[in-house]
Amino acid sequence: MKLSEYAKKSRVTYRTAWRWYKDGHLEGYQLPTGTIIVSSEEKRKSDSVVAIYCRVSSHSSQNNLNTQAERLTQYAIAKGYRIYKVVKEIGSGLNDNRKLLDKLLSDDNYNNILLVEHIDRLARFGTNYMRTLLEKTGKKLEVVNEAANDKEELIEDLVSLIYSFSTRMYGLRRGKRKTERIVAELKADEIS
Repeated sequence: MKLSEYAKKSRVTYRTAWRWYKDGHLEGYQLPTGTIIVSSEEKRKSDSVVAIYCRVSSHSSQNNLNTQAERLTQYAIAKGYRIYKVVKEIGSGLNDNRKLLDKLLSDDNYNNILLVEHIDRLARFGTNYMRTLLEKTGKKLEVVNEAANDKEELIEDLVSLIYSFSTRMYGLRRGKRKTERIVAELKADEIS
């Protein structure tokens, strides 16, 4: 089929289909007239199964979470990926105990790619370690937009980090007082 027909069938622009052909993602040949004939569907992308991960820091950004998922879904379709799952999570990028992300990272049903819009959607720190570990398991982390993201959310995460540390610190003090009270009660019981 002609490249223009392939583009219409795949719901992408001709320019995108042409770029896929030039990048080697489409198998085909070019006629002496310049017409490109796609001899088969995408040669390697069709085997790519992608898991999409979306995250925002607060419930007030829920609309952003849905649009983020939609953008990533459209991106995956345009790249010819088969979408295994779309995971949407609300939580701080500093939180290392996000249940949905943990479940997704341990899931072996998608065999190729973990797709995120920005690297900070995955985590604020330690993403290079995550990338390395994913590669060791035969998976790839694909970041759609490598550009720096919104400063406002980074400030929210900084405040969240300070709050987390202060509650731990005050919690330790409270725990120390509770232990001292228990020891005093035990000593009082020994005397009685």
